[in-house]
Amino acid sequence: MSAPQAATARVALVTCAELPKLDVDEIAPVAPLAARGVLAEPVVWDDPAADWDAYDLAVIRSTWDYSDRHAEFVAWAERVPRLANPVDVVRWNTDKTYLRDLAAAGVPVVETAWLDPDSTLTLPTSGEYVVKPAISCGSRNTGRYDLADSAQRALAAGLATKLIAEKRTVMVQPYQHAVDSAGETAVIFFGGHYSHAIRKGAMLEGPANEVGLYKEEDIRARSATDSELHVAQQVLAAVPGGAERLLYARVDLVPDADGHPVLLELELTEPSLFLRYDEGAADRFADAVVAYLQR
Repeated sequence: MSAPQAATARVALVTCAELPKLDVDEIAPVAPLAARGVLAEPVVWDDPAADWDAYDLAVIRSTWDYSDRHAEFVAWAERVPRLANPVDVVRWNTDKTYLRDLAAAGVPVVETAWLDPDSTLTLPTSGEYVVKPAISCGSRNTGRYDLADSAQRALAAGLATKLIAEKRTVMVQPYQHAVDSAGETAVIFFGGHYSHAIRKGAMLEGPANEVGLYKEEDIRARSATDSELHVAQQVLAAVPGGAERLLYARVDLVPDADGHPVLLELELTEPSLFLRYDEGAADRFADAVVAYLQR
């Protein structure tokens, strides 16, 4: 690692009040950025004392409390002078109804039934399904249910009813059983270029329960396959406004029943980037930040 240069730019790594000094993974690029002359420091997104005009760039990182205050978070993003990713991306990507747009663009997406706030509650009568709100993060208010089991069906209906009563859109997705053995693959891009990938173990074991800010994950390094890279690039090509505007992107894929990768989520707002799981990832991220600053 080179010695730090005199700072020529100042970057806010935006976090939440529960993680005022950043999540451990988010600290990783601070030293590589300093070596490139960029002073990076954590700033809590809803801190009234934060001076966003003092930063050359605000990079959203661990703002994992936003989903319960979504309108407030988007309004904050609209006030930040220079934000990565851009505010229109934040507005679009923090509501998982973006999956409708991607599916319409031909992206292979996990099959999803949508229950809007004015919908009548209807659930499949059998099979394992995931029920979750369209605005959420960290697996909160998310559960896996066997809908042929009367007790689990009642729990699924209870969760969906609660969310609909809160005027929240509900997603109902068939559980992808291949994830139990293969896991999810998160394919990570910086500045539009593939950086690295990780494997996430299956996380949903049953009905929704309280998980705090986020649910602990089983993470391991993984190389993305050619088919996963192809789908990930197809996803990014369908992002409104173009993927070239993105500082970072994480494409979460799972295998379908035939083993083909399909999109579970596209993370463009506050994803963990798992920089510690690939040698050089923190440096690649720092290079991408510098390039973004130079635009």
